[in-house]
Formats: sequence, C-alpha cells, structure tokens
Amino acid sequence: MKTQDVCAIIPTYNNSTTIEKVIDSVLQYCPDIFVVNDGSTDDTSDILNNRTDVTVISYEKNRGKGYALRRAFITASEKGFRYAVTIDSDGQHIASDIPLFISAIEKNPDAMLIGSRKLGCEGMPKKNTFANKFSNFWFTLQTGRKLPDTQTGFRLYPLQKMGKMHLLTKRYETELEILVRSTWRGVKIIPLDINVFYPAPKDRVSHFRPTRDFIRISLLNTCLCVSAVIYGYPAMFVNYLKGKRR
Repeated sequence: MKTQDVCAIIPTYNNSTTIEKVIDSVLQYCPDIFVVNDGSTDDTSDILNNRTDVTVISYEKNRGKGYALRRAFITASEKGFRYAVTIDSDGQHIASDIPLFISAIEKNPDAMLIGSRKLGCEGMPKKNTFANKFSNFWFTLQTGRKLPDTQTGFRLYPLQKMGKMHLLTKRYETELEILVRSTWRGVKIIPLDINVFYPAPKDRVSHFRPTRDFIRISLLNTCLCVSAVIYGYPAMFVNYLKGKRR
C-alpha cells in the first residue's frame, strides 16, 4: 500500500511512561503519525513537544477518547489519508501487528478492521473480559452481527468510506458507537487476531470510572437500540438489496 494512503493515530491522556515507546514502535511501520494529547496533566506534553517526527494535536482540557479520535480523523482526512490505524498509548498493543492490518486492507479495500484480543488471555483483567462480553451482546442486538472484540482500540478505519458521522458520544464508548453506525451504513467489518500485552496491575494506567462510565454506556445502548429499529435495520436491509442488484 502506498504510504500516503494510511496514517497512524495515537490518542493519549496521562501516559507519559509509555507514549515514547509506543511512538517509536509505530514509526517502524508507519511514517505518518498523529498523536492527540487529550488534555494530559502529567509530563506527556513536555515529551511530545520534543518530538519532531510526529504531528501533535493538543488542547488543554480533557475531552475524552472519542473526541480525540474525531479530531484526528478530521485532520487525517484533510491531509488526504484514506485509512487510519488507531493504537492505544498505554503499550497494550503490539505495533508489529500493523502489517497484518495493511495486508488485510489491501485484500478488502474500504473495510473496517478490528483487532481481536483473546478473551481471558494471561494478564487480562477480569473486568475487561466481562465488559467486552457485555459490549459484544449489545452490538449484536443493535446490528444482527457478531464480533469477538468490540472494545479494542487497535483498529483500521476507512476514513473516506465512513464519511461524516453525527455521533452522540465523546469518550471511550465512541468506539462502540462508530462500530454500530458503520455497520448500519454497510461498511464491511473484519476482525483480525492481534497480540496484546498487559503490564503488572501496579503499572497499569486506567481512566475508567465505573459508575459514571457505566451510566453513559447504558444510555448509549438505549439510544442505539431505539435507533436500530427506526433507522439501523431498515438501512441494512436497503444496503442488502443494493448488493443483490449489483
């Protein structure tokens, strides 16, 4: 694939201990990187200010992962990129898996590729396994499709195919909303097996707020279930008919 077709996006919030390693590892496979500094209050800003090999998008107030991704999508699209690989900045994802995404998108142009972790693998927190199964259930209910991992942040987005989306969310649940709305629009979604690394519990950085975030996720799923009946399933049926006529 031509290098100008694909970029990498790394959203980060208070990941000063891992952000440089992640950037350096991604640079080995993708020369065009957008790092979104989502209002970090640690040393992340100082670290990024010293990097001249990445494009930094920065703002003072933390607005959430979903907002960070949307800002980067807009910037990448304006720069002419067709695809964007997103990878988390906590070191959980392995950059050497990026060629898997590139190879798969060459065979499936304009698809959305979703990294699939092995649930219950060594080191994966039990709450992650439960949250993923919970998310997978709602995704299937809202789209009629099954995916093994709807919460991974390691993905390849087809920016041009996705177009503009009017999203309800701005934080980490945005990744699920994009999956659902893309499925409604007829975007082909393909899971890819990926490697994953979980550091020792004492070294993990988590910004998940159980009560507040669970309430937001529940509200999102309620809205998406209603929207699925009104718009989602009819839209998928129309896309199915269009495909049959081709």
